[in-house]
Amino acid sequence: MGVISALKNSDSLASLYRLYKRIKIRFLYGLKFVHPTFNIGGKCKISPDLIAGEYAFIGKNSLIYPGVSIGRYSMLAQNVQIIGDDHNFNIPGMPSTFSGRPQLKRTEIGRDVWIGANAIIMVGVTIGDGSIIAAGSVVTKDVGSFVIFGGVPAKFLRNRFDSLESEQEHTKMLNGKVLKNVRNKPLKIK
Repeated sequence: MGVISALKNSDSLASLYRLYKRIKIRFLYGLKFVHPTFNIGGKCKISPDLIAGEYAFIGKNSLIYPGVSIGRYSMLAQNVQIIGDDHNFNIPGMPSTFSGRPQLKRTEIGRDVWIGANAIIMVGVTIGDGSIIAAGSVVTKDVGSFVIFGGVPAKFLRNRFDSLESEQEHTKMLNGKVLKNVRNKPLKIK
């Protein structure tokens, strides 16, 4: 969305602000491979090769190593870290600090994944579509689709949905056209 079309919009100030944030994200972090609807909290350290889909979000103070892809609708809460696997430690007679670094493996976060606050995801892990990672978890192995994992190290807790039909319906939505983000209205507490 350009500046002119933002001004023509009935919510022109809000649209202009969103445009400003998208431009700031791209230039401040050097992110070239993120969708325009991608959003980020403050004080993050993110590799410029991040790939992020529609409406993906990374919470404040997160650390994202190179080689990470985040699918559409996925949310990473604050202080999430995607790290590790960056020192050769098995060369006899060579201190780890001098041994160099292996090529990093890609880390794939599927679509509609929710990663809780303070979770650590080790480099090279794949988290399947629709999965949830509990806050404070350490994910060291691949996680399937539509499951909830938690703990240190993270392990299977339960399925996200109660039936295969629900998973299929959700997969159909994920494979369909991108939904327009209709932000939830804040709860009114009486």
